Amino acid sequence: MDAFKLMKELRVNCEQEVHYLPKVTGLRAIESTAPGDSRISAKCRDAKVEDLWSLTSFFGYSTQTFVLAVNLLDRFLAMMKIQPKHLSCISLSCLHMAAKVTEKECNLTPADELIRIGQCRFTVSDLARMEKIVTEKLNFKSKAVTALTFLHLYHQITLSHCTDRKTTLNLEKLEAQLKACLCRISFSKAKPSVLALALLRQEIEAVQSEDMLEIASHIQRHLKIVDADLVLWSKCVAQCLSDYASPECSKPDHRKLQWIVSRRTAQSLHSYRSVPELPTIPEGCWDESESEDSCEDMMSSGEESLSSSLGSDAEGSFFPPHLRRQNQRQYLYA
Repeated sequence: MDAFKLMKELRVNCEQEVHYLPKVTGLRAIESTAPGDSRISAKCRDAKVEDLWSLTSFFGYSTQTFVLAVNLLDRFLAMMKIQPKHLSCISLSCLHMAAKVTEKECNLTPADELIRIGQCRFTVSDLARMEKIVTEKLNFKSKAVTALTFLHLYHQITLSHCTDRKTTLNLEKLEAQLKACLCRISFSKAKPSVLALALLRQEIEAVQSEDMLEIASHIQRHLKIVDADLVLWSKCVAQCLSDYASPECSKPDHRKLQWIVSRRTAQSLHSYRSVPELPTIPEGCWDESESEDSCEDMMSSGEESLSSSLGSDAEGSFFPPHLRRQNQRQYLYA
């Protein structure tokens, strides 16, 4: 794609990104959830996104699938009042919906396998019913403008304009950094175009390319991104990646999930499929004027996340212990 078409596509996506943003009021309500509250907390959401990352890697799904799943999840959580026991069904529904859009049909994981590997205690019909609810509430069709959309466009534009062919940007590294950021709900409040540019500039500064830095500045001016927003999110990105690269945490390792498919565990998990269908799901939406009373039960599955069921240390750590790997920091710091 030539430079003119790239810049035009960039502008079109920038105009559309507002339609795919989670409601800020809903995100703030989640972040303000007090310990012991019956509703979804930021910690609970982040743990579930880590699970989605693990499952995405386990099934060989693309970064696009993961990012779209997180976008759907955040938009739905910011719109509806959800209790923690319903989160597994919602998140797995978002992953299944995203995979059906972005993955080839031959690579799709059957719904029953997705539920079994995800250690969830609901049925295929529950998953299908939840997908229908999410689709209707978000008016979801087949796509969303995400930070990954901009990251790919920025990468193409930078390479097409850069005269220094010796200096290149590693797209896989940028994608890994984006996934790390998306594991924190605070980044869901950033505009995708700004978050992607913050990641791009971070990497450009790391490779010390003045040529690319000028291209990034040109992109910023073209999209009319104000300096204050870019500086704010650049600091947040730098802090997140610093935490991510520390010895205490690393990105999820899908091989940690392989024990789930052992014969003994498979026989145990087989009983989950006999769970009776769940009652009709009433609806309740976030509203600024509403009190913080807990909503009615949507479902009664009572399942926990992968992180909690496998012994997640919910206090402070960026990734749960079963996902930590001391020596693997692939793609994140040269």
